[in-house]
Amino acid sequence: MVAPITPVEMSMDELEGLLQRAKGRMSESDYQKLEQLAQSYAYVVELVGEKDTTIRQLRKLLFGDRTEKLRNVVKEGEAQGSGSVEQPGGQATATENSSAVSSPSKGGDAQSPPDGSNGDKAPPPGHGRHPASAYWGAVTVPVPHATHKPSGLCPCCKKGKLYEQARPGVIVRLHGQAPVGGKVFELEKLRCNLCGEIFTAKAPEGIGQEKFDASSVSIVGVLRYGNGMPFHRLDKLQGSMGIPLPASTQWDMVNGAAPDLCPAYERLIWEAAQGQVLHNDDTPMKVLELMGRRPGEGSGADQKGQRTGIFTSGIVSIFEGRRIALFFTGHQHAGENLAQVLARRAAELGPPIQMCDALSRNMPKELAVVLANCLAHGRRQFVNLAEVFPEPVRHVLEVLKEVYRIDGQARQQGLSPEERLALHQRENGQRMTKLQQWLTSQIQERRAEPNSSLGKAIGYMLKHWHPLTLFLRVAGAPLDNNLVERALKLSIRHRRASLFYRSERGAEVGDMYMSLIHTCQLNGVDAFDYLTQLQLHKAEVAADPASWMPWNYPTGGGGGRSPPASS
Repeated sequence: MVAPITPVEMSMDELEGLLQRAKGRMSESDYQKLEQLAQSYAYVVELVGEKDTTIRQLRKLLFGDRTEKLRNVVKEGEAQGSGSVEQPGGQATATENSSAVSSPSKGGDAQSPPDGSNGDKAPPPGHGRHPASAYWGAVTVPVPHATHKPSGLCPCCKKGKLYEQARPGVIVRLHGQAPVGGKVFELEKLRCNLCGEIFTAKAPEGIGQEKFDASSVSIVGVLRYGNGMPFHRLDKLQGSMGIPLPASTQWDMVNGAAPDLCPAYERLIWEAAQGQVLHNDDTPMKVLELMGRRPGEGSGADQKGQRTGIFTSGIVSIFEGRRIALFFTGHQHAGENLAQVLARRAAELGPPIQMCDALSRNMPKELAVVLANCLAHGRRQFVNLAEVFPEPVRHVLEVLKEVYRIDGQARQQGLSPEERLALHQRENGQRMTKLQQWLTSQIQERRAEPNSSLGKAIGYMLKHWHPLTLFLRVAGAPLDNNLVERALKLSIRHRRASLFYRSERGAEVGDMYMSLIHTCQLNGVDAFDYLTQLQLHKAEVAADPASWMPWNYPTGGGGGRSPPASS
């Protein structure tokens, strides 16, 4: 019999101190392994402490798991019978050669083709290689011909004239460099040997007075808040390449530039409030300063102002075809943060569509919204039961597969919200009605025990059926909440790489940078250039932030570079 393992009770400060003491006593590679082990242990202990974490979810986290595609959830031949399931009225639905809807798991991509597989498709020509046009961020160097010029005489036939072709020959060459580069200007000094006067050369024009220019701040912000690279890791990388950039200096850089970005961030919040559809959700976060302010035990943690939990709420608003991402970190839940955003909504606008899961904390109190619940969450209730109830799970997933297939078809055809609604009503209205009847019959006819895991999954779908099927009644209503769950990956990546924010100010700065960076990503804009232009034109941004949104800042005077529209 294996003795029980006693968890080590240790605060994050104690863990950080332990790692620092061990740093000088082992090699760098051994220390990195120890650091990763400590972070993994802290994360697993956190998950085990959460009441909603199941053994199956913990197993998936530690050892990985198959995707939630239908062909992987319920394999062919596992269901009883000849590969068909019986409808309530005795009608059978074939399930042979079924493909899977793209996995709408938490943070998954429900926008993929519903069959979820490219295995039967030949790869496109040039697959795996990027054309020269993909390197839009590289410097283009025109190279004229050494001996011939346009309009010159052809050296071969001696009769025709040469003309310039539209597509030049292209050579791509890449080179390595530190994320933050630098130049050292040595100003010559001359001293009079008689009077001792010293004459120093003037600094070249354009180098400015600040040691760090706007682009250096932008790259640190993108690496830190857009790609999850901790300050101390960039510190080591820069030091190894001969351009030291201490972690404390990096914080001073991004914090010092925050006031220049704030007007654009505030305008972004206002535009998000006017959105037609708003997705919201939250994820746990650690802020040491807020954790230090926790009230004593047994002091009513669920009451407002006494809540001990700390979260990062993600909100993605769809406004006039654009997607706006916002992040808020603190004690407030996603619904409370959404309420503060919607407080800026224009009075003449009607209530927006709100997409979230069925948790009550995601709902904005005292504000009217048209509620839509995430169909992916309802689907996952059945995915988790595939090993125990393969036949009913297959039936539910087959129906939802068709729903996602129709939605993908509408997206590929570029249908308007009204046309998409009509398509869903025509193709999926009767299908979803039959599914509701089938789910109800499972409980009424005692095919599933209400208190069993299958009964609870069915109960979840039936209880929230109206908001789960809003896409059949309201134009523009999405199927799931995957859009914001993908956005929350930025926050989750930050939590896993850095464990926590040190202060409340650090969380505020992180939220601002993440909001601006991910909004750029959602709209196909170069976040690095956008942050740089906001700093270089801070006076113009403060005077007219509406002209400096990610989707219009080049025409507003930014003149920045952005990826081509096709990317």
